[in-house]
Amino acid sequence: MPTRKRKPKLVATKGRYQRKLILKSTAGGLLVGLIAGGVSVVYRSASTLFQGSQAFMLAHATNIPLIVVYFFALLVLAFLVRKIITWEPFTAGSGISEVRGEVQGYFDMDWIKVLIGKFIGCLLTMAGGLSLGREGPSVQLGAMAGKGLSRVTHRGKKAEHYLITCGASAGLSAAFNCPLTGVMFALETFNAEYSVNLLFTALIASVTADFVSKVFFGMSPVFAVPLDLFLPLSTVGFVIALGVICGVTGQIFYRSIHIAKKFYDKLSLPENTEPVIPFLLAGVLGLTLPGVLGDGHLILEQLVQGEIAVRMIALLLAVKFAYSMLCFTSKSPGGSLAPMIVLGAFVGGLYGHLAVRVLGLDAMLINNFVILAMAGYFAAIVRTPLTAVALACELTGSFSHLIYFGIVVTVAEVVSSMMKTEPMYEAGMQNLLIQHHIISE
Repeated sequence: MPTRKRKPKLVATKGRYQRKLILKSTAGGLLVGLIAGGVSVVYRSASTLFQGSQAFMLAHATNIPLIVVYFFALLVLAFLVRKIITWEPFTAGSGISEVRGEVQGYFDMDWIKVLIGKFIGCLLTMAGGLSLGREGPSVQLGAMAGKGLSRVTHRGKKAEHYLITCGASAGLSAAFNCPLTGVMFALETFNAEYSVNLLFTALIASVTADFVSKVFFGMSPVFAVPLDLFLPLSTVGFVIALGVICGVTGQIFYRSIHIAKKFYDKLSLPENTEPVIPFLLAGVLGLTLPGVLGDGHLILEQLVQGEIAVRMIALLLAVKFAYSMLCFTSKSPGGSLAPMIVLGAFVGGLYGHLAVRVLGLDAMLINNFVILAMAGYFAAIVRTPLTAVALACELTGSFSHLIYFGIVVTVAEVVSSMMKTEPMYEAGMQNLLIQHHIISE
């Protein structure tokens, strides 16, 4: 009697395994997305209140005694921030490099302490008006929410890294209201090699978190850039030139970070007192050029509405850039993504105005250069080209400019590579490994 063939049985077994894996990934993605989205909603709501408190303090600093009180309040905030980053060092900075180190197995952060410390620390820096955003911390908060879920459900190390990546994706998605950007950023930044299963789970988490965020904050992305006129193909040369500019300015950004770090090193301040400097500078700038304070949402809105003159664009770009460097390297809890995107927008705005004045382009095209520079600048510094393209498409709500986004991002990436600009968060992780004595200099 002939023996039975076992192939159909093996295929059926494999099919059952795939179904279980899909169901498990879907459930995990939904849970992480709901938790990270919920954390992001609370964080965004609280950050709006604390940003309002900064505006309130500044508005009432109308005479010498009140100005003294204002600066005293800033010193108190700086002291509280110092306490937090001393209590939990992984709360310092944006948190993206820390998450990268966690996923790659270098760190084992205390997820409860990081959630609490990062949440409170970022609110304090927002109250002070530092040039820091909430999007970067949302990545770390989402990642720690994913880690917390893993620990509560007793997952293995590999599954935990999956949930951390998905939580980071969900956190950024909810922060920007851009789900595709959240997925691309998490995969490009934290996982050089990733599976279809991780991509699928991260997508579910990101979309879920985006849905939770949109229920509370509406459908529009955080950085909405209206485009009234499409770029004609004859302007492709301008797009390529802008890509080169983004690549060069990305190198300037990279070198300026190192200069700012050396500045703090030369001051030889007591441990974790670096935040005092940007907090005091926030007081000075608040009284002289308040537009550079905070993450830059307000001045970006004014830029895309055409409410800022060319000279003021140049001034805001220069001062915002210098102040952001001091904030990014001060260990103050807060993100670099939003200020970075705003700086890129001002590079594009300045470029667009000059193109209109010198070369006679239609003034309606300026916002096109703004969004193109946002994508190119992001790609040149973070070195995540797919994320940059996805972000630009989601911020404009259109794929009509996909070819131009692809061109400017590609050129910026090539120029950055030729100028040996290291990916921002990879370099940040290397510095952390040195600080924690995991590797030597």
